[in-house]
Amino acid sequence: MDWRPRGYEISAKGLVCALCDSSTDEHKMLMAATNGSIELFARKNSWNAFLWLMMNTLKVDGKPVYSPQELGALKDSLPIVWV
Repeated sequence: MDWRPRGYEISAKGLVCALCDSSTDEHKMLMAATNGSIELFARKNSWNAFLWLMMNTLKVDGKPVYSPQELGALKDSLPIVWV
């Protein structure tokens, strides 16, 4: 029998909350997805919004804090199905 956990969609705003504020419900959902209790889905443009935010707001001496490679590794490590 094929079993899958209940799935939820997370928005761009929810993605930012999940990754930047550990006191939010979105972060709790991300942790639940990490241990396989739920499955998270997000639209690809949600990642693009998060990426834009990181590259354009988190800067030191005018340069982004995170490299594109680091952000790519973060995306790959998230327990999110990108649709």
